[in-house]
Amino acid sequence: MIFISVEGVEILRNLSIFGEEKKWVILRSILLMVISTVEFSIMQSMIRYVSGSIHPFELAFFRILFGVVALIPIGMKMKLPMLNRSKLGLYASRAALSSVAMSLTFLGLSMLPLAEATALSFSSPLFSSVIAVFILKETAHFQQWMALAFGFMGTLVIIRPGLEIIDPGAVVILISSMVVAWVVIFIKVLSRTESSLSITFYTGIMQIPIVFLFAIPFWTWPRPDQWIWLLAIGGLGSLGQICMTQAYKRADVTTILPFNFCKLIWASLIGFFIFAEIPDLWTWVGGAMIFMSGAFIAYREASQKKIVSVITSSAGDIPPVPEPVSSGRS
Repeated sequence: MIFISVEGVEILRNLSIFGEEKKWVILRSILLMVISTVEFSIMQSMIRYVSGSIHPFELAFFRILFGVVALIPIGMKMKLPMLNRSKLGLYASRAALSSVAMSLTFLGLSMLPLAEATALSFSSPLFSSVIAVFILKETAHFQQWMALAFGFMGTLVIIRPGLEIIDPGAVVILISSMVVAWVVIFIKVLSRTESSLSITFYTGIMQIPIVFLFAIPFWTWPRPDQWIWLLAIGGLGSLGQICMTQAYKRADVTTILPFNFCKLIWASLIGFFIFAEIPDLWTWVGGAMIFMSGAFIAYREASQKKIVSVITSSAGDIPPVPEPVSSGRS
């Protein structure tokens, strides 16, 4: 709460320094980001509710299936290119990891209070940063390592090992966050040559049979009334993805990211009014620590890219072509 109020209000207060057109672009981007957090939070609450009668792995299958169906008209309108066969291995690896990540996330949502699951899911960018340093050989400065340590301390604040019995659901969410971190690495590599729409659509196509195999041992045919929930889960997931992608396309990540913390607010409200869940103080403190750590790392990365861009432009070189925007969500 403190983080979103301080950072978000500061961003809104500084809008006056921009021109009228730029100001409205930023405001629309912030609105799109907030809308995406609402859509994802409602989707997760539906997963939590329906998981009582349909296994989370089966829910993940229908989420992917209906999500891909929802992307077909968008792909036709935007003239989706054919699959780049030279990148087939990267697409397949990303699909396999995304399938595991989504299945584990859905399983964790069925086991943990919504607010706690949301707070722990903020740890994914921290794992991505560690992997980027050791696998992609990206440079990490002292401040970044301190931010990572601060963020991982936030996870310990939430689960409190040694003081509380560690909830298996918390372990599942943390493992899913680690897998999501690997997904982000594959997205970074693919985004050098592939559009975000191609990555999302073709990965989704490949995920369908993978997650179906996960779901088979637990399969139960949904009742007629449950199909509405499944369609809503798939539709909200796709809408949230589109809104989030458009928000990042229109404004800098450092402007948009603080409003992603709204997910913890919505999860807490939905958990309280729908599931009678009351998040404790440690969930809020740990969630804020994790989120601030990820936001600081994102801010430093964005600042470094701007510096490189300015140096390149001032040297008379051709400015680098921006990479396609892609999301860490699977």
